[in-house]
Amino acid sequence: MTASTKSSLCIAFLAFALIAGWSTRPAAQPPAVADATKADETTPAEATSNESTDSPELSESSGDAVNDMQSNAIREQSAAWGHWGVDASKYSSWTNHSNRLIPVYTFGITLDSLRQEGSVYSDRERLEKLYGTVTPGTHQPSADYFDQTDVYRLQQQAIAAGKKNIVLFVFDGMDWQTTRAAALYKAGKVRYERGRGTGLSFQDYRGVETDYGLVVTSPRQSGATFDVDAQTVTGQKDITGGYDPQRGGHTPAMEQSRRSYLVGLERDREHTVTDSAASATSLCSGIKTYNGAIGVDAFGQAVESIAHQLQREKGFAIGMVTSVPVSHATPASAYANNVTRKDYQDISRDLLGLPSSFHRDAPNQGVDVLIGGGYGQGKGADKVQGSNFMPGNTYLHESDLRRSDVANGGRYVVAKRTKDRDGADVLNEAADQAVKGNHRLVGFFGGRGGHLPFQTADGDYKPTFDIRGTEKYSQADIQENPTLAEMATAALKVLQQDPDGFWLMIEAGDVDWANHANNLDNSIGAVLSGEAAFDAVVDWVEKNDAWQETAILLTADHGHYLVIEAPETIAAAGADKVGKSEK
Repeated sequence: MTASTKSSLCIAFLAFALIAGWSTRPAAQPPAVADATKADETTPAEATSNESTDSPELSESSGDAVNDMQSNAIREQSAAWGHWGVDASKYSSWTNHSNRLIPVYTFGITLDSLRQEGSVYSDRERLEKLYGTVTPGTHQPSADYFDQTDVYRLQQQAIAAGKKNIVLFVFDGMDWQTTRAAALYKAGKVRYERGRGTGLSFQDYRGVETDYGLVVTSPRQSGATFDVDAQTVTGQKDITGGYDPQRGGHTPAMEQSRRSYLVGLERDREHTVTDSAASATSLCSGIKTYNGAIGVDAFGQAVESIAHQLQREKGFAIGMVTSVPVSHATPASAYANNVTRKDYQDISRDLLGLPSSFHRDAPNQGVDVLIGGGYGQGKGADKVQGSNFMPGNTYLHESDLRRSDVANGGRYVVAKRTKDRDGADVLNEAADQAVKGNHRLVGFFGGRGGHLPFQTADGDYKPTFDIRGTEKYSQADIQENPTLAEMATAALKVLQQDPDGFWLMIEAGDVDWANHANNLDNSIGAVLSGEAAFDAVVDWVEKNDAWQETAILLTADHGHYLVIEAPETIAAAGADKVGKSEK
């Protein structure tokens, strides 16, 4: 590797470290008390890559256009087709979340009731009730965008309209630009410049009434201090939530050269960038809270999620499916309660209906289906998880999984990644057993880092390098793990047995991981992987003639900061893939 290449990589790494907020200073408070302020879903320090290499090496064309585009952009830190962050002179200048407006697509239900009511951002009284204050620039009488809490309300409206099956897709980190990149690639053409878009199945499906809108993702505040053992909030941050379209844009398609406001870097206007915990709590419980909060309000009090309500009031079966660890923020916020998203083992106990630090004496009922990653991830110590942390699996402790297993008197049929076994076969056999015995289902899969193998744009599993290095998978990693679509299908097999109905969350969590890494190839692949899961659910609905009683909502929890300067380049890469596949 040349000296100039090494220098560029060092600069990029230092820039990333500064942006992510890494520090070598010791903690300023006791281990039991922490500050939940970061918006990162995962960082290189948290998520270990599979056989990661540290730096790009010069190589000839791979024959995969997007792979080459990504490789060259990281190597040169420049790309004519686009960049990540507000600095157009660098390919990679922002690796965190943004507060861009994000898309919501609905199927079997529309946004008409919300439009008739008017945006909460157009009503000062409602806005103040939502956030606790009205921050400058956020009250806009002409606002036509919605809020994440409206997605919660849409689910309530679907139930009131008689829907028995509610499916909430969360493409973690998928903003309008990320969606467009995948649509450009799949279509092989530049087909739209604004609006709902076309090219992806969830943009084009018309088998039932469908709608599209834009959503604000802002949290109430950047974080809170808390005591993880006592599960109490001990200190508050200033309220900084809302959305100013004069600074952020009236639509995400209105790209400007600088959008520092959207990443919280505008000096004269503090604007906190959301994390997945606060946003998923808004999606599932209809409130605004602090970054890092799992199903609790700004003061640490538990809030009832739509899943809990439907389980309690209507006897619905509840399911969670994710391509990342099962106790990560998005599925966690749909059902668990915790003052910090980092208390993974206790979160998984809430999901499985076991006593936890938040529910010591009266555990949750537990979900009926839990399928995702985290398998094989271990730690000997983790102060952030409090004094009850048990050495072993970070996300779902082995002992909790054992006592949940029907083989040991528990309520769940357990499917785990199994050596030399096809992951889909292992999961389907467990689902069949759960159906036959009227049991619940847990599927625990993944590789190093806890996630499923990253699919690239061309459908392969050979990621190129990004700011985190390079992930490489063995044939076993691919064979022994099911895809997100296969997980969704297995979940439906179990959930549909409940005559009362079901609520199912499906998270395409790898979109977020790809965008954190500024990896266009992985990002497009992750969206297409999530699209396949959407197709699987729609196929189930159609085969069961169930649109009359089913509502699907597909959205994100936040955006990132991909800027597409030359969409025709991404489209050409997709056309190149189609041309090669047809030969």
